[in-house]
Amino acid sequence: MLTELRITNFAVIEGLSLTLDSGFTVLTGETGAGKSLLIDAVALLVGGRASSEQIRFGEDEAHLEASFEIPLSHPILGKLKAQEILGPEDSHLVIRRIIARSGRNRVYLNGILTPVHVLEEFAGTVIDIHGQHDQQSLLSSVAQLEVLDAFGQIRELRDQYRVIHQEWVDSRQARAGVETTMQNRAQQEDLLKFQRQELEEAGCRVGEEETLQAERQRLGSSGRLVELASEAQERIHGDGQGVLTNLVVVERLLGELAQIDPEMGATNRLASEAKVLLREVADSLRSYAERVDADPGRLSAVEDRLAVIQKMKKKYGGTIDAVLTTYARVKGEQERISHVEAQLADYDRLIQEQQRKVSELARRLSQQRKEAAKQLTKMVSKELDALKMGSVRFMVQVVPNEQHDVYGPDGIDRVEFLLAANAGEPLKPMSRVASGGEISRLMLALKSVVANVDHVPVVIFDEIDTGVGGAVAATIGKRLRALGQYHQVLCITHLPQVASQAHHHFCVEKSEAKGRTVTTVRSLNGINRKGEIARMLGGERVTPKTLATAAELIAGAHE
Repeated sequence: MLTELRITNFAVIEGLSLTLDSGFTVLTGETGAGKSLLIDAVALLVGGRASSEQIRFGEDEAHLEASFEIPLSHPILGKLKAQEILGPEDSHLVIRRIIARSGRNRVYLNGILTPVHVLEEFAGTVIDIHGQHDQQSLLSSVAQLEVLDAFGQIRELRDQYRVIHQEWVDSRQARAGVETTMQNRAQQEDLLKFQRQELEEAGCRVGEEETLQAERQRLGSSGRLVELASEAQERIHGDGQGVLTNLVVVERLLGELAQIDPEMGATNRLASEAKVLLREVADSLRSYAERVDADPGRLSAVEDRLAVIQKMKKKYGGTIDAVLTTYARVKGEQERISHVEAQLADYDRLIQEQQRKVSELARRLSQQRKEAAKQLTKMVSKELDALKMGSVRFMVQVVPNEQHDVYGPDGIDRVEFLLAANAGEPLKPMSRVASGGEISRLMLALKSVVANVDHVPVVIFDEIDTGVGGAVAATIGKRLRALGQYHQVLCITHLPQVASQAHHHFCVEKSEAKGRTVTTVRSLNGINRKGEIARMLGGERVTPKTLATAAELIAGAHE
């Protein structure tokens, strides 16, 4: 619902703010007062084309702002949340559009600078403007199919169809992949066989590379290792100068100390333990020096093995883990290819069964659409008769779709709303018929019939009363009031029969202030509203009779 509209420096509007409610709202006023400017502003706020000529003379920018409360069930709500324009629990949207003479026009959604094309996507889903503008959701074939399915209460069947149709599409795509594998099987088998043999011969294992690198380092430094171990062993155990020789002397001295002073007994014991440990170190060094292998053949073998591991890593992913993963994949691919004929046969059986279901659901869907199309055609035609448009022919056409694949995501049908505006003319797609008063009344008839299934929350009529009056005008007013139960309806009208049916009434007036033309808007209630409807009935001269008639019209609307 459109809850508030603010306009600044737009054409002859210097500044105004409107608070709007649900139901049916009319805008009235003298010709040229600027009523259509309000609709122009709304059209710009939902993606209409802007021009610097729309900026008030003497100003650099025009500012337009609208506040919307999006219905929780509306599909656009999820898209706005996905783009983080709305929060997870938010449904309130503020659109702000700035038109600048410099050409630097800007659009803001909830304060976020946004491209204009986002507004264009938003437009037809939230507002229908019928008249001289283009934001008419029911002109697209996709929207017409959606309305027909909703009207015929067959969306549940369509959703069932969509699920099995997607499964059928997925199965065909999977089968095509298997078929491609089969066509390239000989080449793939040779490659996989070579890769598996190469990987198995390499026999890479986790941790092997690190172990070999450590061994290579030992083998390459074997001479120095023996030299270091031998020298260390000599310094510990060498005759005369070894650490152990000196430690024996130290141990004897500490023994004498302990005999004189028992407190040194512990120190003496430590020296004895150190002597034992040093002997173990010396034995370990001697054993190590004897074990060091200086075999050049083993070093060469280690280098060769490391080269093989490096080659496998470079070829199959850069790490041993990647090499092992590749080996597992190659084995799996070989297994899959070996069963490709059986896979194709399984897919053929599955696709045949799925296509049977798709065909059956599509047939039922098409049949119910054709029945709904007849009913919708009949009901809209009845509404057109009530609006004295009996010469206008309307028909909902359900024909085979023109897609390459006869079974599309919505079935086998293409829906088109056809119209012949005058007797003797052929029916044409409604989207190709020029806008105007007749089209607006057609859209009123259509909206009235599908009111409870149409998801567009705001409907605006601009030229709906062109060339009508009397009983037709009264009928239009009643239809608009009834439509207000399902949508927020805004209408510019010159007819008192229409204005009297409104739940809310605004009067648009033009005046001069400081030598400039200014458009203002007043909310009308009580006597002021009676006076405006009386003016619409009798012109400038309002009489007690026209006031009484106005009161009667308003009372009749409430009845």
